[in-house]
Amino acid sequence: MSLIKLTIKGISYSQTQSGAYALVLSEIYGERTLPIIIGAFEAQSIAIALEKEIRPPRPLTHDLFKTFSDRFSIKVTQVVIHKLVDGVFYSSLICERDNVEEIIDARTSDAIALAVRFNAPIFTYENILDKAGVYLKLDEELIIEEDLETDEIAFSLEDEIEEETAKITIAELHEKLNEAVANEDYELAAQIRDEISKRS
Repeated sequence: MSLIKLTIKGISYSQTQSGAYALVLSEIYGERTLPIIIGAFEAQSIAIALEKEIRPPRPLTHDLFKTFSDRFSIKVTQVVIHKLVDGVFYSSLICERDNVEEIIDARTSDAIALAVRFNAPIFTYENILDKAGVYLKLDEELIIEEDLETDEIAFSLEDEIEEETAKITIAELHEKLNEAVANEDYELAAQIRDEISKRS
């Protein structure tokens, strides 16, 4: 069965599960999308890997895995979402070291967080897209794209930032951004970065 290449379309709050996120993958040469429910930590990890401006001061778990793999010359060459059972997606990391290929079982959210860090392609099979793939309407696409532009996750602005934003200078915002990253408060950092972008 042939593999179908996917790309990350966006991440948004899940409308079906509280505290979870919907990671939306879309086929590159088609119109179907594959929504996958993931946890908040994995959503944040994927968003940070996609976002080039925010760098955590200490490595997240997936960053540590990437550093470890680089140190020992292990490369993730691709991720394959190969099975869907009772609404749960199963994935494999295809890894290579010294021209020897190994296949490692992984949760789909972890596999994708690593795929982004390794610039590895993501694939699935036609039967999985047939079972779980959906065609998004235009307005749904716009919502997801908007989420992707605002740090991949639709973070709500904190009241304090919302009220005080107009009074804060760009220099102070940059200072607050650095503080938020140093404190590993990535949600706040994303909000501040968005405000800086609005003013630029």
